[in-house]
Amino acid sequence: MDILLALISGGAIGAVLGVVGAGGAMLSVPILLYVFGFTAIPATTGALAIVLAAAIAGSIPKIRAKQILYREAVVIWALGLVTNLAASILAHKLSDQVITTGFSITLFIAALSMLKKSEEQEERRMSIGFLVLLSLGIGAITGLFGIGGGFIVIPVLMHAFGTPARVATGTSLAVIALNSITAFIGHQSHWDEVDWKIPLVMAASAMVIALLSSHHQTHSNVLAKKFFAGVLVVLAIFTLLQTWI
Repeated sequence: MDILLALISGGAIGAVLGVVGAGGAMLSVPILLYVFGFTAIPATTGALAIVLAAAIAGSIPKIRAKQILYREAVVIWALGLVTNLAASILAHKLSDQVITTGFSITLFIAALSMLKKSEEQEERRMSIGFLVLLSLGIGAITGLFGIGGGFIVIPVLMHAFGTPARVATGTSLAVIALNSITAFIGHQSHWDEVDWKIPLVMAASAMVIALLSSHHQTHSNVLAKKFFAGVLVVLAIFTLLQTWI
């Protein structure tokens, strides 16, 4: 039964990453916590492995279609290295309550970002200052909560810089893959605390579905984003209740 649940869960994570370009870890962490009984740090560590695999698979169709802004993706990752690794170290010193509460707040913020409407505007490059701040922020949340940061990358690219949805999604997947592997290495001291059977099954399922869903992504995915925003709010409330009640 656990293997079947892991396959279904991984498929859902892959679908979200492939269609929306973000949110894989936001599903992975609660699933590992509340479906499979993981504690906070093993859950975030396992989630990083799942999301890394799915993001790489989802990036393949975007690479072929030339829908990734490589400069932005690499710079966001490279500048965020400091906060990513520092937050990974800090996460080891924080209590489970602090981690899950911060994670819940991040889910609420992500839901709001998904609901923001996209308006047509001229595409332009990010300023250096903005790119630095964005990178540091994404690095920090990746290290702390095992989240790749796509929910920040996509709305910033689309709403602030006029990037087409497909390109924003592709760039987000590249950032998620780079950030996830960095944070996963930062969690190395906790690798032996994870029961890897479930995360590996989830990762395999997520890779297949992410590859397929990314290839068939529609232009705007408005309904998918609204539905996913609702799921995030429910997960955030549930996580807070589980943490404090």
